[in-house]
Amino acid sequence: CGDVHTRLNLYKRLATAAKAEQIDALLEDIVDRFGKLPAQGQTLFDVHRLRVLAKPYGVVKVDAAPKLMVISFRPNPPVDPTAIISLVQKNRHIKLAGNDKLRIEREVPEAAQRAAFMRELLRSLGKPIPATTV
Repeated sequence: CGDVHTRLNLYKRLATAAKAEQIDALLEDIVDRFGKLPAQGQTLFDVHRLRVLAKPYGVVKVDAAPKLMVISFRPNPPVDPTAIISLVQKNRHIKLAGNDKLRIEREVPEAAQRAAFMRELLRSLGKPIPATTV
């Protein structure tokens, strides 16, 4: 997109998208207006999809390098602890790093593949535990 104002508006819409459906609608709009996204644009959408999915799990940060990925959770994340333990026990490449991090030592060279891997990993933890109201 050559127009700076339009580009900033699109970035803002993506940044405020809180649901996968909103991200998909924006992607469809962009493809309709400008054609197929370049790889960097697709990566931006993949990363934001991961961010939206990760938030309900209490994830505060995801570092995803080609050979090492780290998921950092907030204290007392809304995730079943037995699901995390089971995940670590079943996968030699996944380790607990302190009380609030999962360390994944696995080579995933492409950014899109890393984002998809991280989304699947989070889904494997089950649904986030809903907050209880008092």
